[in-house]
Amino acid sequence: MKDFVKMTLAVLCGLFIMGILNIFIFFGMAGAMASFGSSTPVLPKQGVLFMDMSKVHISEQPKEADPMSIIQGNTDKSLGLWDAVNAINQASEDPTVQFIFMKTDGTSVGLAKLEELRTALEVFRTSGKAVVAYVENPTTASYYLASVADKIYVGDYAGGSSMIFGVGTTMFYLKDVLDKLGINVQFIRHGKFKSAGETYIRSTPSEENLRQTKEMIGSMWDNIAEKICKSRGMDRNDLDSVIDNLEINTPADFLKYSLADTLMTKEALKEKLAVLAQADSYSDVKFIPFADYVTVKTAVPSGSSDKIAVIYADGEIIDGYEKEAVAGDRFAGIIAEAKADSSVKAVVFRVSSPGGSVYASDKIKKEIDALRKVKPVVASYGEYAASGGYWISNSCDKIFSDASTITGSIGVFSMVPDLSKTAKDLLGVNVTTVGSSPHSDMFSLTRPLDKQEYDFVQRSVDQIYEEFVNNVANGRDMSPASVDSLAQGRVWTGADALKLGLVDEIGSLYDAVSYAARLAGDPDLASWEISSLPKPLSSIELLLESLAGSSNVLAGTPFEELGKVYNELSVPNAGKVYARMPYVFTID
Repeated sequence: MKDFVKMTLAVLCGLFIMGILNIFIFFGMAGAMASFGSSTPVLPKQGVLFMDMSKVHISEQPKEADPMSIIQGNTDKSLGLWDAVNAINQASEDPTVQFIFMKTDGTSVGLAKLEELRTALEVFRTSGKAVVAYVENPTTASYYLASVADKIYVGDYAGGSSMIFGVGTTMFYLKDVLDKLGINVQFIRHGKFKSAGETYIRSTPSEENLRQTKEMIGSMWDNIAEKICKSRGMDRNDLDSVIDNLEINTPADFLKYSLADTLMTKEALKEKLAVLAQADSYSDVKFIPFADYVTVKTAVPSGSSDKIAVIYADGEIIDGYEKEAVAGDRFAGIIAEAKADSSVKAVVFRVSSPGGSVYASDKIKKEIDALRKVKPVVASYGEYAASGGYWISNSCDKIFSDASTITGSIGVFSMVPDLSKTAKDLLGVNVTTVGSSPHSDMFSLTRPLDKQEYDFVQRSVDQIYEEFVNNVANGRDMSPASVDSLAQGRVWTGADALKLGLVDEIGSLYDAVSYAARLAGDPDLASWEISSLPKPLSSIELLLESLAGSSNVLAGTPFEELGKVYNELSVPNAGKVYARMPYVFTID
């Protein structure tokens, strides 16, 4: 008995000590994160604005560094797109900024955001100040950004190579592996191009999906290639030819095909930068890190009590109040608060979402429509504004879209997995269901739907599709028939959506905010406070979220995608109707 008591006391003492240590660790981390970013950087009186794109992380809204990253010594935080673009605009008139120097290798910024950064740099150049770019192993994305520069210098090193291969995507199909596991996914949709569930029911893409994907990729490349050619004074056919034939390989090839101005080692680059900065030597050149410059410029208050609120719908649309997604109830409340706030004179609805829950999408849309009755609401589209992302925003007073935005996808679908074969053949589990109705277990995943049940889900999908079409018809002042002809779940780039009348203008977030200011009565952006909603989570809040177990433990592992499949096919989602696009694109 005494031994048991001693052991119990030892365990309790151990737990107590661990608890105390955790408290110290927590407050130590909290103190470190509280101090991180608490002071405003001091900038030199004059210098070169330096954009190292391997360290410049840009998201829709500013984000503090992840708690685990801080522990590992990485305190880099994501800059907000508005803040980044606004800082570049201010730099064009700032006498302390001599010119912009960019190293574009290692960029991880999405295509639509790259487009907006590139546009801001084009405007910067019109001020008479130069943009200089340096690349060593360029990718399509890094060269696309670099191509805006007055001068492009390429690293003169053996082994330097090009990864400029155009734009592409890889689609994965899981039918064969699901067949081996005995999983039968019943996919019910309205829209022949609505391919979000094809991943689970096919081994290859449908003809419609292949067609729309090819056309989207073509539109994206058109936008990139035309801007590169305009900046470099090239013929489009020449650019396509050298890429298609893999003729851009070594650093010398960039000179040969007019894609760069000079080959340089880093030492030669340092000498060149010193000359451009009118400094005696490279050591005398004062560099202004871009993140520091953005921090300083955003720290200056506008002095105005009148606001233009930018509401960021960034991520998948889900039900409820989740903080790390576009949650229907949470966002409906945020929009209602903006409506009630008398200091908010106009709203920009920034959408970067591939869609999701129909139920949540409609909640958000109804709040946007209510807001529009009392204040101007301008939509701005980022990487995606598709399916549910289009549902929530198509009725705004004006829609600005990037040329490479993925939008449309006016269609809906539902999926009901049948795991009966898996249970019996793979796991040796036999199932017997007892219910008050022949359909009480239709979403139990333990049997396939019968015809009556399949028709029941199809009627729901058809009804929601009809409502989606009517929403767009009303929002865009089109006939339901004309909307249906370009809907059917088909996705479009912003450039194509403009031709179809789904958006109003190709333009950036900055353009949308400027337009909202005009609608609110004063086009001078300096007269407004630009507020951001929802408020980004602080490092402390991110830490608390992590400690609460809300972070995805599979993130960054090979099992993350399988985790998504599991969540998609789980019981709570069976029979749920979605308005979501089938995939997302990245550009390397």
